[in-house]
Order: sequence, then C-alpha cells, then structure tokens
Amino acid sequence: MSWWQRNAFLLLYIGFTVSSQLIMRWRVSAAGTLPPSTADRVAFVLGLLMTPWVWAAFVCTFLAGIAWMLALTRFELTYAFPFTGVSFLLILLAGAFMFGEHVSPARIAGTLLVLAGLFIVVRS
Repeated sequence: MSWWQRNAFLLLYIGFTVSSQLIMRWRVSAAGTLPPSTADRVAFVLGLLMTPWVWAAFVCTFLAGIAWMLALTRFELTYAFPFTGVSFLLILLAGAFMFGEHVSPARIAGTLLVLAGLFIVVRS
C-alpha cells in the first residue's frame, strides 16, 4: 500500500477542513460587516444560513469529521493529530493569496514550527 493510500483519510480530512474554512471566509467576507444591533445580527446570520455555499462549508466540515473517524481506525491519535498542522500552512497561504490577508514574519515562523513538529512526529 502506498503512502497516499495509507494516509488518504488524513488527506481528505485536511482537504475538507481547509475547504470549509475558505468557503466560510469567502461568504462571510461577501456578506459585509457585522451589524451593531442584535436584531440586525440575527438577520445577518440568517442571511448567511440561506446561502448554499455556507451549507457546502457545513457539509465539508461534516465530511472532515467522517474522514477523521476513518483516519483514527488506521492511526494512533498521537500520530494522526499532528497532521492537522498542515491545514495551518494551507490556510496561511490561501488567506494571503485568495483574500489578501497580511502574513507577518511571526505567523510564518509559527507555521514553520508547527510543520517542523509534524516532520518530527512522522519520522518517529
């Protein structure tokens, strides 16, 4: 069995998780700023909940949960969980390139530390 096949559920988890976050960021950004009054905030959230893309993000989150459960049938939690750190890198890059978010040197350094930890865990 290849590395890709052994780790397919972990990769699916990461893919679904990142997709969910990016879709949600995209739609929330398009909706505008959060209104100041409680009634307007409720309407704001209900408006988002009426958006098919927000439901697609929820489905991605649900599928990520299923992929995670399946990954845990193959791996110990202490091996599998550090893989979630890959999502930090993907979100950092996507946030910068897709949404023009500021990426400070400290964020880059922190993300690299997470990935270094992942590398150490995978090699052990």
